[in-house]
Amino acid sequence: MLHLETIKKQFIKLDGAYAPNTIRSYYADVTQFVDWCDAKDFSALPRDDRVLVEFIEAHQFTLKYATVRRKLAALRRINSLLGCPDVAHSQEFHLALRRMRRGQSAQRRQARGINEDLLLRMIAAQPRTLTGTRNRALLSLGYDFLARRSELTALEVGDIKFSEGGGLRAVIRRSKGDQFGRGRLVYGSRRSATHLRAWLKCLPERGGLIFRAVGGGKVLDRPLCGRSVSNIVKLSVVKARGARPRECEVSGHSLRVGAAQDLLVRGHDISAIMRAGGWDSVRVVSNYLRLAEHNIWE
Repeated sequence: MLHLETIKKQFIKLDGAYAPNTIRSYYADVTQFVDWCDAKDFSALPRDDRVLVEFIEAHQFTLKYATVRRKLAALRRINSLLGCPDVAHSQEFHLALRRMRRGQSAQRRQARGINEDLLLRMIAAQPRTLTGTRNRALLSLGYDFLARRSELTALEVGDIKFSEGGGLRAVIRRSKGDQFGRGRLVYGSRRSATHLRAWLKCLPERGGLIFRAVGGGKVLDRPLCGRSVSNIVKLSVVKARGARPRECEVSGHSLRVGAAQDLLVRGHDISAIMRAGGWDSVRVVSNYLRLAEHNIWE
């Protein structure tokens, strides 16, 4: 039986080379696999394709294909860290994985995009309070920057520069798609500049993180988390539309998706959209754009 403490010690070696969330995900995936193997009286490691085929077939209707692929990547990593040979997978393994993929719907659940029309209604629906001032700036910047939740919560005052034309520019220093911190230049509209100026006046000091928690009528010395951003987006949609979105219809990613779709409708090409959103893969951004309401015949 593989001791979980041994796994934890191996994953410590990844510290600094991978994002903390990636390491936590790897650890969770491997420990779940080890628990499953223990229950089945299988040996978890070294990696054995016969066991992996059993695992895939046991979860083909309970886990998403992408989730299983992620777990398999985590297993390959721990297998390597333990010094086990990285042998090529068998045909049985590839066929089991392919069978799982074909057995599940090809239609991936994609968060609905929040376009500019809905965005403006969400901003207008915010209360004239400290929380509302923060939320207006967060929603506006999230859309203009095509920002991920983690990118919004990591923004600092020093990353923002207001322009003479009334807009603003900023640097997103690190992101999920930029693990080595090359940075990405993004731009904001006059709308975003106005809402951000109003929020910055509320901060107790001039530096530090921009988006923070609010409580007791004051700004707290605590950053927003990604889940808080998702909740703000979802509740703002409810206020704007008067109806709660269906499960998984709207997420913190919806601002990013909607902005990309709006850029397509306005005539921007794929390379401009990729640069704006920090994408390196045409396949990924194309998946966001496939549900854009863009009739090329009109």
